[in-house]
Amino acid sequence: MAIIVLTMALVTAQAFAASSSFAATGPAAADKPENGGPAVSRVIRVGRGRAIAHLVDAARQARSGDVIEVDAGEYPGDVASWPQSNLTIRAVGGRARIVQGDVSAEGKAIWVIKGDNVVVENFEFAGARVPGRNGAGIRHEGGKLTVRNCLFEGNEMGLLTWNDERASLIVEKSEFRNNAVASEYHRGDHIGHQIYVGTIGAFLLTDSYVHQGAFGHLVKTRARENRIFNNRITDEKDGRASYELEFPNGGIAYVIGNIVQQSPRTENVTLVSFGAEGYRWQRNELYLVNDTLVDELPQGGRFLSVRPGADKVEVLNNLLLGKGELDTEPSWKFAGNAHADASDTPLAGRGDYRLVATSRLIGTTVDPGAANGMSLGLEREYVHPRDSRLLYGPVSVPGALQTLLR
Repeated sequence: MAIIVLTMALVTAQAFAASSSFAATGPAAADKPENGGPAVSRVIRVGRGRAIAHLVDAARQARSGDVIEVDAGEYPGDVASWPQSNLTIRAVGGRARIVQGDVSAEGKAIWVIKGDNVVVENFEFAGARVPGRNGAGIRHEGGKLTVRNCLFEGNEMGLLTWNDERASLIVEKSEFRNNAVASEYHRGDHIGHQIYVGTIGAFLLTDSYVHQGAFGHLVKTRARENRIFNNRITDEKDGRASYELEFPNGGIAYVIGNIVQQSPRTENVTLVSFGAEGYRWQRNELYLVNDTLVDELPQGGRFLSVRPGADKVEVLNNLLLGKGELDTEPSWKFAGNAHADASDTPLAGRGDYRLVATSRLIGTTVDPGAANGMSLGLEREYVHPRDSRLLYGPVSVPGALQTLLR
């Protein structure tokens, strides 16, 4: 399927990463220089022909505060647990690819990250399988974790976190695809989410491409605060995910500038779900703003499902394609949403959901205002497959894509 798409975001990922919600919980006392910890960062280099050839050996030797630089290439079966904090693990000269062999890290994943303020950059994780059938590319069991420019494919779960309200997860410019339990293991309980975030404090997903799921959800998050900006979250032609985006326990969710699409083979008629398993958090608010929502079910599905009891729901400036229904309630702030037809989006069948320059829908948006001291205005546009660009001037086009077909 040809895909020519461009999306938007609210503000830079760097600004969010620096905010209090995503701050590191702080290194352990033993890691501080005054308590005998490392005073300066070391650089540990890993690769063929180097003193350290395997990542598992680097994980054993690393100390909190180190930088692990990994030569691009293949590292088959190089599973590891990383307990260190203030750690950067990055591939250089291209990506490093890790395919799980016969052994997993702690029976959980290719990598288990346990430290605080850890950055993982430029890696590919594939083939995770564990007896519990939830083998992940990365299992996040620490404080703050940032994953940047990574690929997760062919695992039972893409990225899976633990349940700790002090933890946070940032995913930037990454791709998740075809992560699901292999069919011979199903036994009726279909699982395998591309991203599954537990009851952590904060989750940011930006400039990323999450697609081609099977049975599980593309993105499922139970975090207290969620910021889902300028991503492409799509089943595409052959995907058969359940929800494309789910917040089963509510929380605060800002969903802005995304392309969200369900295929004719979806396992669930709803694209975006909020609170389906009951509200856990003290505040439960959903802001669905300037998203492009695509329903390809022939009979039509539901663009949004919200369990009664949410504190606030704002649905603004979304572009809707397909026969799906967009529910509303009198208590919601609901404005600027527009249904497109084939004349508005002539290339939708090719995965390009831009409006034509002559569309009647241009200029139908409203000022989204602010929420919790943060502007809800669109500031960036997604660039396929894992990027975004800054927008200039007022936003007058419903949906995620402000660039027009001419």
